[in-house]
Amino acid sequence: MQTLVQRSFASELRAILAVANKEWTIFRRYPTWIAAFLFWPVMFPLAAIMTARALGGPSGAGFGAFAQLAGTPDYVAYIALGNTVYMWMNITLWGVGLTLRNEQMRGTLESNWLCPVWRISMVVGQSLQHLATSLVFLAITFVEFWLVFGVQIVRGNVGLVLLVLALLVPCIYGIGIIFGSLVLRFKEPNAMVFLVRGLVMIFCGVSYPLAVLPGWMQTVAQYIPLTYAIQGIRDIGLRGASLAELTPTLMPLAWFAALLPILGFVTFTVTERRARRTGALGQY
Repeated sequence: MQTLVQRSFASELRAILAVANKEWTIFRRYPTWIAAFLFWPVMFPLAAIMTARALGGPSGAGFGAFAQLAGTPDYVAYIALGNTVYMWMNITLWGVGLTLRNEQMRGTLESNWLCPVWRISMVVGQSLQHLATSLVFLAITFVEFWLVFGVQIVRGNVGLVLLVLALLVPCIYGIGIIFGSLVLRFKEPNAMVFLVRGLVMIFCGVSYPLAVLPGWMQTVAQYIPLTYAIQGIRDIGLRGASLAELTPTLMPLAWFAALLPILGFVTFTVTERRARRTGALGQY
């Protein structure tokens, strides 16, 4: 029995790596996807930055109120850092969130479902490939922010930035697995992506301080992990916050990092069982 268990874990690891390699091969076949990694890091925050510049007025009188609410006069860096987390969430929804739906549209989901591996391994494999490309995307983003906007992420404690990102990884991919399971259930990915990313943009303070929101919206923001990740990265990058000062932000983020992957696994398991029971895998 011990040998069988060891072989089972080894086979699951091979399956995960095989799926990751397959997704990487597909990714390399579409050069425009790679070009998008150079384009979107600038275009996403640029729209918000130009809007903020317009709303600040010709003399910049509006930036004084912003500085009081945000705790920094550097609105360019403030918006850029918030949009970094938002862009990561956005590409995760389109990538990991549509994992099962893409397999269904390719006509490979049912055949893959028959493989003698855990079904969750297929999702984990695609998440692994997506995580690798996302890290490249973040690196390109930080470099372009420095070159285009003059925003230096490394002026804070790099170790604390990496800690926030490490806690954010299970949060984002837990949400991605939950989202992917629901897409397989309801079949409509585009509307769900627009809904989820819209809620994140509105409630998490991607481009503005949460203090400008009504009280009930600030309460909702406390139940979204990206709120704490954005706040933590801003505190480090703009104010040089220490670990002790970040504790109120890191503790809720750590709870989300522990709970969301479990919730993702449970959601996937329930959806997978329902799909087998109802024959939903073959339903377009």
